[in-house]
Amino acid sequence: MTAPRRSDATRAAILVAARERFAADGYERATIRAIARDAGIDPSMVMRYFGNKEGLFAAATEFDLRLPDVGAVPARHIGAVLVSHFVDRWERDEVLTGLLRAGVTNETGAERMHTIFKEQLGPFVAGVCPDPSQIPTRAALVASQILGMALARYVLRLPPAVAMSREEIVAWLGPTVQRYLTDPSAVG
Repeated sequence: MTAPRRSDATRAAILVAARERFAADGYERATIRAIARDAGIDPSMVMRYFGNKEGLFAAATEFDLRLPDVGAVPARHIGAVLVSHFVDRWERDEVLTGLLRAGVTNETGAERMHTIFKEQLGPFVAGVCPDPSQIPTRAALVASQILGMALARYVLRLPPAVAMSREEIVAWLGPTVQRYLTDPSAVG
């Protein structure tokens, strides 16, 4: 195996620093200068690789939700499995929390969240939705529950949301998400 080229190492260092800085400071307060300092490089190098802050943000927030295989989950448990999956992701991934913070305060962050959820949650919902015409609506409803809890628990840190156990969150949100995903009588 050949050693990575210097440019690959520099790009990787910039992305690591950007992810950490965006997660810690949010999109608005994170600066190219601070990210470059964290990466140990000149700010002009950040611009060379990513063009601008928006380009850097898009690259740093490439995010795979790693959703479970919808075919491997019994349909009657899909809501609980999905909520459980997201709680696990939020608990161990600051990039996702940083992306949520950016999404509620900045248009670029919001667009990034739209893309991630459309491209990744949409196909998941399509795998269980009884009415294909309702896929976008049902995906939006699922996202409202998932993102709403994440905002309350990990960004705003509302004490009752923070105090809930993983099992309690799944027990409360799972049936609602299940209904959004699979209820055949939902109005379209």
